[in-house]
Amino acid sequence: MSDLNKIPVTVITGFLGSGKTTLIRHLMQNPQGKRLAVLVNEFGSVGVDGDILKSCADENCPAENIVELANGCICCTVADDFIPTIEALMALPQRPDHILIETSGLALPKPLLKAFDWPAIRSRITVDGVIALADAEAVAAGRFAPDVDAVQAQREADDSIDHETPLSEVFEDQISCADIVLLSKADLAGEAGIAAARAVVEAEAPRKLPILPLEEGRIDPAVILGLNAAAEDDLAARPSHHDGADDHEHDDFDTVVIELPEIADPEALKDAIIRLAREQAILRVKGYVAVAGKPMRMLVQAVGERVRAQYDKPWGDAPRASRLVVIGEHDDVDPAAIRAVLAPESVGA
Repeated sequence: MSDLNKIPVTVITGFLGSGKTTLIRHLMQNPQGKRLAVLVNEFGSVGVDGDILKSCADENCPAENIVELANGCICCTVADDFIPTIEALMALPQRPDHILIETSGLALPKPLLKAFDWPAIRSRITVDGVIALADAEAVAAGRFAPDVDAVQAQREADDSIDHETPLSEVFEDQISCADIVLLSKADLAGEAGIAAARAVVEAEAPRKLPILPLEEGRIDPAVILGLNAAAEDDLAARPSHHDGADDHEHDDFDTVVIELPEIADPEALKDAIIRLAREQAILRVKGYVAVAGKPMRMLVQAVGERVRAQYDKPWGDAPRASRLVVIGEHDDVDPAAIRAVLAPESVGA
C-alpha cells in the first residue's frame, strides 16, 4: 500500500479541560465531505467525553465509528488496546477517511506517536498532525502547575532538585510534540491573557509553531486537518522529558468515581466542586447528575474552580444514576474526603 492510501490520523492533545471534546464536536459537524472516526481515551471509568461525542453522531461519523478506550493511557496499552482498535476502525465496511484521536489530558503524546511504527499498522496509517489545546486563561495564570509559588521557592532554595511538577511536564511535552497549538477559551482570557499564554507557549516550544486563539472549538477544519506532517517519522524534532525512557508512569495522578443519589440543588453541587478545587487541589470533575424533578440529565464539566453544567438529554429508560469522575494529583486524591464534600447532604439532596 502506498503512502497515498494511508489513513491520516490527527492526534488532539491538551491539558485537562482544555476543550478537546468541544473541538472534535466541531470537526464532526464540519467534516468537509470526509467520513470520520473518533478514538477517545478516557482517564477513569466513566466515559463522559465519548458519550458526548456519540450524541453528535451522524452519517459522516456514525456511532460505530466512535470508540472509547478507558483502560488506561493508550500509550501504555498499545498492544492490548490501541493497535486492535485502530485495526478495527480500518476494517469497517466503509473505511474512514480520517481518524481523530482525543488523548487523555494526562497523556504524553510522543509515546503514542511511536506506536504508529508498529508493523501491524505502519503501512496503512500516518499521523497527519498533532494538535495541542492549551486553556489560554489557565496557561496565562500558570495553573498548569498546582502551586507556582512553591515551585519557584524550591528553585531558589536548591538548584540541584527537580523543579518540574508532573503537570508542567505534561504541558511541556504536549507543546513540544505539537504541529499547531490552539489557545482555547480565548474569550475568557481576553487579549492580555492570550498574549501571556502565547508567550508561555513560545518559550516552551522547541521550534516556531502556529499559535491560534480558539473559542468554543470553532476553527476552519482546513487549518488543522490535512497537515501531512507524518509525525511518526519526525520524532527527533519533538523532544520529551521522557526521551530515553522505556515507558512512563501515571502514578502522579489518580481518579475516584463518586456515585450520588438525585440532588435537589445544582448550585450547591457547583459550590461543592469549587470547594474541592480550592481545598483539595482537585484538577478535574466530570460526569452526569440526576436532578430531582428534571427529566433531563445534567452534564457537569469542571476544571479547577471553573464549573459548567448543562442539561444535555432526557434520561429516557436509563437509570437516573449520578456519577462523577474526580481527577487530581495522586497525593491530593483522598476518596473519603472527596465523598464528604460531595455527600448528599453537602449538595442539597
